[in-house]
Amino acid sequence: MGGIVGKPESTTSAWMPETKLEAKMVEAMQRRAAEGTALKSFNSIILKFPKIDDSLRNCKAIFEKFDEDSNGTIDHEELKKCFHKLEIKFTEEEINDLFEACDINKDMGMKFNEFIVLLCLVYLLKDDPTALRAKSRMGMPKLEATFETLVDAFVFLDKNKDGYVSRSEMTQAVTESGEGSTGRIAIKRFEEMDWDKNGMVNFKEFLFAFTRWCGVGENEDEEEGEEKN
Repeated sequence: MGGIVGKPESTTSAWMPETKLEAKMVEAMQRRAAEGTALKSFNSIILKFPKIDDSLRNCKAIFEKFDEDSNGTIDHEELKKCFHKLEIKFTEEEINDLFEACDINKDMGMKFNEFIVLLCLVYLLKDDPTALRAKSRMGMPKLEATFETLVDAFVFLDKNKDGYVSRSEMTQAVTESGEGSTGRIAIKRFEEMDWDKNGMVNFKEFLFAFTRWCGVGENEDEEEGEEKN
């Protein structure tokens, strides 16, 4: 996700988005970062895990509503119908970009945890009046506090407000929390976030890591495995 210009994490470096969607994510996150964050430590993020977990699991009903063939995934056509019903206006290119970005397993279908990432990206990217009405129709007002917490958490980690989290920024965030074995914790957490192993984490990668940290999707995978057996 993105390409580096200059030396990594130097004062002259600039991380360049590789896709239009990533550029929009970075721009939106930079606007949000300008507002600041209420979070004071990495521990304060961890303490919110249980509440975030419960809230995200409530998205299951939304997921099942748009999974028209009930196969456990939302395909490209179902996603287009979803946006059409909600009257969220995305161009064909934007829909394709969102689907490709959230279908991280590249199996042509979004599973529940991937759908949660999609919802949070829509929350971040769409803040116009039409989108706000759509959020109401899909039950997102109840989820807005959770999504805002996720955005807030990323802003807290993104110390230089460039729209990405670097390894050094993650280390700084964990160290400030005063945890023991801070170096190992920071490296482990960062590696869990850095999906494409390029040394920088964007908001989408952060969201996927967060769903894993909260255990979202794990029970669903276990249930699917039991059904097959």
